Amino acid sequence: MGKDRPADVDQQSRRLSRRALLTGGAVGAGLGALLGGAGGTAGGYALAERQRADEPGFDPEATPALNSLADGPGFGGEALPCHGAHQAGITTVPATHVRHIAYTLRPETDRDAITRMFRILTGDIEALTAGVAPLADPEPELAERPARLTITVGVGPDLVDRVDPAKRPQWLAPLPAFSLDKLGGGFDGGDLLITVQADDQLPVAHAARMLHRDLDRFGEVAWVQQGFRQARGAEAAGSTMRNLMGQVDGTVNPKPEDADFDPLIWVDAADGQPWLAGGSAFVLRRIRMELDTWDRVDRPGREQTIGRTLSDGAALSDPHGGEHAPADFDAKNALGLPIISSAAHIRRATSTDPNERIVRRAVNYDDGHEAGLLFGCFQRDPLTQFVPIQQRLDEADLLNEWVTHTGSAVFAILPGFTSGETLGAGLTA
Repeated sequence: MGKDRPADVDQQSRRLSRRALLTGGAVGAGLGALLGGAGGTAGGYALAERQRADEPGFDPEATPALNSLADGPGFGGEALPCHGAHQAGITTVPATHVRHIAYTLRPETDRDAITRMFRILTGDIEALTAGVAPLADPEPELAERPARLTITVGVGPDLVDRVDPAKRPQWLAPLPAFSLDKLGGGFDGGDLLITVQADDQLPVAHAARMLHRDLDRFGEVAWVQQGFRQARGAEAAGSTMRNLMGQVDGTVNPKPEDADFDPLIWVDAADGQPWLAGGSAFVLRRIRMELDTWDRVDRPGREQTIGRTLSDGAALSDPHGGEHAPADFDAKNALGLPIISSAAHIRRATSTDPNERIVRRAVNYDDGHEAGLLFGCFQRDPLTQFVPIQQRLDEADLLNEWVTHTGSAVFAILPGFTSGETLGAGLTA
């Protein structure tokens, strides 16, 4: 396939030096223009030979990375666009590996420094996600196969306050206390969030390292949380992930094609903070699973706890109806008792208010000492969407016997940016 690659893309890729990324406005006009210009060309030959739409993990947004290794074996040469109305990594096909990195700003990092920080971040995000090494990368080869790398940036309350306290939305603050939380273990809060995702751990590690070079002068790492899901291609495209308890996790999740998806996830200018329009609110909860004791529960007991079968995630009210058949919470058994307990996890998580929904992006974690779920979710306002759900779970959820929330953070995910623009420009303007 390499011999069929358009010559102009190869020539432009070779001419695109790492120095050009951060000089002469080349962040937008250099790499940004190349991405925009090559996008149409690349689209013509993008994945026609390398991947078909019916293959596991097919992503229609992916195009070859901007380097000669993009035509190598497997899917590692695919790149996802970083430009758009919304940042990448939110509604794109979930990646196999996810690393959430939170930073605490240094005391001297003021509004002007934050503006510089976002300008530097923008250039490296454009480069890395395209498969191009950023300025002064000592191992440029590590950037050449991005494996659908995305980098998503969010800001915490203190960062916004340093720019302008009047710009901080009410929900950008620590969540209300929940009675069963065991926080304080070092995974709470943060001033800046960098979420790095890819189908290969190598570009995740390399991108995190390159971005840390950008950020080290502005802040220090507060915490790092690494997660994963089933490897791409290991199951049919569109399959719901399984968590480490064996459950199909995230069956009822709004989808971008739903008519009411946008109002659920994207902040609107009418919400009172125009700088955040097109962005979102992100809640990240670290949930430790008590797997040793969970393993002692028999299969029927585990299914009653969740309200779904373990085999395929079907609701217990219709165990042969498949994962996506609606749960009937009024269904009774032969004795007249509810088939799905009033304290089953899916009943406590379900609301009668259609506006009280969130978009889940959860991944598993296992650091060798403990395991669990990094429960990430996007929404327009956590106070009216996530908090009511979590309050019901906190009050009475059978699953609480085997899970403990040990970390909690809320970030405002910045709106997307286009070629020639700087990420976060609306906030710092």
